Amino acid sequence: MDDHDSGYRQLFSHPEMVRDLLTGFVAQDWVALLDMDSLEKVSGNYVTDDLRSRCDDVVWRVRCGPQWIYVYLLLEFQSTVDPYMAVRIMAYVALLYQDLIRTGQLEAGGLLPPVLPLVLYNGSRRWQAATEVAELIHPVTHQLAAYRPAMRYLLLDEGTFQEHELAPLRNLVAALFRLENSREAADVQQVLRLLIDWLHSQQQAGLRRSFTEWLRRVLLPARLPGVPIPAMQALQEVDDMLAERVQQWYREYEERGLAKGMEKGRQEGLVEGRSAEARLILSRLLARRFGEMAPEILEHIQSADIDTLEKWTDRVLDATTPEDIFR
Repeated sequence: MDDHDSGYRQLFSHPEMVRDLLTGFVAQDWVALLDMDSLEKVSGNYVTDDLRSRCDDVVWRVRCGPQWIYVYLLLEFQSTVDPYMAVRIMAYVALLYQDLIRTGQLEAGGLLPPVLPLVLYNGSRRWQAATEVAELIHPVTHQLAAYRPAMRYLLLDEGTFQEHELAPLRNLVAALFRLENSREAADVQQVLRLLIDWLHSQQQAGLRRSFTEWLRRVLLPARLPGVPIPAMQALQEVDDMLAERVQQWYREYEERGLAKGMEKGRQEGLVEGRSAEARLILSRLLARRFGEMAPEILEHIQSADIDTLEKWTDRVLDATTPEDIFR
């Protein structure tokens, strides 16, 4: 989990990822007005230790005309959905505002900048928590309702995006989601080769390394449990490794499975052999002791397991009727 958190935090420390996150997954008109060349990462050191232990946050700001807009990106990788995420978001944004006031970073006029709180979640369960803090407060119908806080965050639940939605997009975050949702080595390779094609320039060397480290430390160990992943420095090395070795690994898994199946079949065959022999002995003893058996008794013998057959055989000598054996 720590590797996953730090891997995502590193990926979203690159402006290209934040740009593709906004342009590809925030379907709102104002995004088209942003100056993506002005993207600038903001320190999150103002968050208290107590809050920091419960979140991995990345904060960016970007120009929209003459003013800054802050993008508060919360990376949420816990296994259970936090029902009070909206309250946490409200606290984080308040701390951000306090820091901007304290450090004198407000625009002329002293107004606070707009903030887009965005929660990126990749848990296996679908997100069910409220995205608006007002939904978590007991409803009132009188004048007290005017004092109820209102703050919403934008949720991106990776597991809700389908392959047919993501595949047509030339978008780094879409590629990341496709890798997260992949289950077969061929799916990983397909996306990996797109990344190699998209991230070929020298200026993108850092982002290539971040993807490589995330693949090596997080995705491949999850997809190939128990298989040692070699150290790799480039996306092309990951692709080469998959092309050369993954099929071999899967063949080994299949061979191990076949061997287990053969051993299981051998054991089952031994048990069935013992059962057939026990049925034959019991039938012969019954025929000698009581004469020809009724069809329903023979059917009863055929359906019994080895332990039951041996128990019935032990009763033959003491039984006075066939019913004494099968009671």
